[in-house]
Amino acid sequence: MRERIIAGNWKMNTTLQEGVELAHSIIQAVKGIDDVTVVICPPATHLSAVGEVIKGSSVGLGAQNVHWEEKGAFTGEISPLMLEEFGCRWVIIGHSERRFWFGETDKIVNHRLRRALKSGIRPIVCIGETLEEMESGRAYTVIEAQLKGSLDEVQLTGRGSVVIAYEPVWAIGTGRNATPGEAQEAHSFIRKMLTMMYDKETAENTVIQYGGSVNEKNAAELMACEDVDGGLIGGASLSVDKFSTIVRAASSTS
Repeated sequence: MRERIIAGNWKMNTTLQEGVELAHSIIQAVKGIDDVTVVICPPATHLSAVGEVIKGSSVGLGAQNVHWEEKGAFTGEISPLMLEEFGCRWVIIGHSERRFWFGETDKIVNHRLRRALKSGIRPIVCIGETLEEMESGRAYTVIEAQLKGSLDEVQLTGRGSVVIAYEPVWAIGTGRNATPGEAQEAHSFIRKMLTMMYDKETAENTVIQYGGSVNEKNAAELMACEDVDGGLIGGASLSVDKFSTIVRAASSTS
């Protein structure tokens, strides 16, 4: 059975004190759930303090970005060495907001991904189509291109390796999410692509998360899909009750 992973992407939210309190509450809320890997990804300014809070717990620490160089003249970036100091073992790469607002390409995503793997930080690589791409029938063409570009020259090992997060851009923060059937169809396509790019065993062992307006109401149906192995959670990860409900939904369907 594939690993179940629920990761909370806090994005640019919470003050430091709010983040520390949220982390404390999440630890308590998911205590005893041992069949789901839980990760929280606070803003970079909170990584040190939140890392101290969750140290020794079952909750993992993730970052929202990583550069491909250890140091240098890269204003505003954060290096893998810095993440390692904070105890980060996870990182989100290629989120649609990074692609849209900051012009990140598949090539940039690939650079970040390879550096994360080299540093022993487990990457969550985001892919997904826009509303215009979906409505014009190009969704799977876009997904295939992003998958191949992001994973170029990357050797997957399946279990314990790269996590793929399918996030249809039209569903992120909009309250509109893919139906369970649409999510399953997209995830099945991604797994078939991974089989073609690597092999069946690798594809079967690769975790594919769903993201895009996942909440406490739709989580159970989404997590019950055969090829949905968890979620990358945005707004709902800022609420202890909603986030822990999603974690429990992943647990009850594993």
